[in-house]
Amino acid sequence: MNQVRDNKSRSRFELDVEGAVAFANYRLAPGAVIITHTETPRALRGRGIASELVQGALQLIRADGSKVVWYLERHSGATRSVEPGIRR
Repeated sequence: MNQVRDNKSRSRFELDVEGAVAFANYRLAPGAVIITHTETPRALRGRGIASELVQGALQLIRADGSKVVWYLERHSGATRSVEPGIRR
C-alpha cells in the first residue's frame, strides 16, 4: 500500500501512484475535516486507488482525533458526517 500524505499547504490528502497523484481536497472546521472533492487521474481509475486514498485520509484524520464530514454537493446537495470508527 502506498503512503497517503497530508499536504497541508494545498489542503489536500495525496497518494502517489505510478508518477501521478490522486487527491482529496479538504477544509478544516473546529474538530472536523470537511472533504470537498476527490480526484483520481483517469489512467488510474477502476483500480481501487480512490478507496486506498480515502482509507489513508480517514486514518490520518482519526489519528488527529477529528471528525470527518463529506460534502456531496455534486451528487446530492447533501452533507454527511462520518464519526471516527464508524463506517457508513
